[in-house]
This record gives sequence, C-alpha cells and structure tokens, in this order.
Amino acid sequence: MLLESVEYVCPESVDEALRALGAVDGAAVLAGGQSLLNVLKNRVASVEVLVDISRLPELRTIERGADGSLAVGACVTYDELDRSADVRQGHTVLADVASHIEDQQIRNRGTIGGNCCLGDPTNNLPPLLIALGATMNIQSASGIRQVAAEEFFFAFFSTAVEQGEILRSITIPAIAPGAGVGYQSLAVAADSKAIVRASAYVRANGTIEDARVVLSVVGPRPIRHTGMEGRLRGAAATAEAVAAASEAIGDDIEPASDAHGSADYRRRMARVVARRAVDEAIARGASR
Repeated sequence: MLLESVEYVCPESVDEALRALGAVDGAAVLAGGQSLLNVLKNRVASVEVLVDISRLPELRTIERGADGSLAVGACVTYDELDRSADVRQGHTVLADVASHIEDQQIRNRGTIGGNCCLGDPTNNLPPLLIALGATMNIQSASGIRQVAAEEFFFAFFSTAVEQGEILRSITIPAIAPGAGVGYQSLAVAADSKAIVRASAYVRANGTIEDARVVLSVVGPRPIRHTGMEGRLRGAAATAEAVAAASEAIGDDIEPASDAHGSADYRRRMARVVARRAVDEAIARGASR
C-alpha cells in the first residue's frame, strides 16, 4: 500500500526540528522509519507532517566519557553501534545485541532512538538499556530533561516523549568492576518477533552483590523483576542459586496469549531466559 500524501520537513538543526514539531499538532518524528513508515502505509495511523531528524549530526554521535560512560545520539543506527570501537570497548553487549537485530538493511537504517521511542514491548533494546541503568535525554524547546530508562516506557506504543519533544541521546553509565550484563531472547525464528526477552546486570565477587533483572514481552512495557533481584542479592554466584532465584517469576507477570504461545508458556519461558541472562551476566563479569 502506498503512503498517503504527507508534508515532509528536513530540518538542519535540532532547534529547527523542534520548531517544526511544535508548529503542527499532527507532526511526527522520522528517524530510521523502519516501523513508522509501515504503520503509515497500512493506515494504522496518520500524520500531517514528517520531521526527518535522521541526518542531524548532533544526533549521530557516540562519545565515551572519562568515567567510562557512553553517550549515544538517538539517530545512531544499529550498524553504527555494532561497528563502534567505543561501544565495544566498554559495552560490548550493546554492540552484540545491535548486530543481531533483523537483517543488514534494517541495521543500516534503524536507530537506537527509534527502537526505544516506538514503545513496542517486543523491541530489542529497551530491556537492555534498563538493565544498564541508562538515562534518556529528552529535548524540547524549553531545554533537556532526563528520564531513567526504567521510567521511560509507559505502555504499548507509549513513552515519556511528549508531543513537541525528541529523544536527543541516551547516556549509559560505565559497567562497574566485577559486573557483567547478559541478554537473552526466545523467538519463533531468528528474524521474527520475540516470545520473551530478558536482560540482567549482575555485580558479583563469589557472592552476588547487586542485580537488575528486566523482562519484556510479558506485558505492555519492560519490567524489572524485583522478586528475582531480591533472591539473587547475597546468594552465591552459581547456576544453582540463579535457577532457584528464577522461581520467583510466576503469577506476578501477566503475558498475553497468542498464536506463538500461551500466557502460561511465556511465564515459564520468562524464568528460562531470565536465568540464562543472569548466568551470562555473571560469566561476563568474571571475564572482565
């Protein structure tokens, strides 16, 4: 199906983009366009103006801070994340996940900001960014406000970015000594939507000192599973202890049933991928 007639604006700066977004209620941001254009072509939604921010240089940067933190512009593509020496130096898991998103054509166009701002609970990067403790930097005409990744995702296709705002960048803190990050996904096929995803941040020294466990595709937004986190803290950093902690995941999550799996199946698989993500995080931390 062809795209309906729509006004197209290609601003030369973030300020110009914000003015264009504020001028019309029906304006929308176009970054990679991998999801938005399909939505518009299928008449699921309509917009009056597309404001293309994909070429703005200030949104295409990757910078590593002196403290080891990472600042990633919202329009950095998956392929650029994969190929970035700065990303691979201290946040290898982010590059690894980006390198496996769909196919190369999508990785050439899809952006980290678009992946987050769509608010699709099946998307790859949101649970990982929450596990990493990332901060989302949202810009409007009045300035920049910061929102923790954990609080950025509201519900299906709903995030903290409001009309007239753009996600400018994402700040990811350095991974602490002795800590590691894991990411696991269960999908119908390699290039299909996920059935369930999990990401984990674990800091351990024989004993697990801190843990963040994030599940997605088990509800309308990614969630931290504080029950499993509580069981992990103070436990031995062993596969047996992790498996026992994963039993905390149960009726407290409410995944949907569909053609690919029942709610009960997703609930059981959430325990499996969470356990695998934590095991991976422990192994990554031990090898640093």
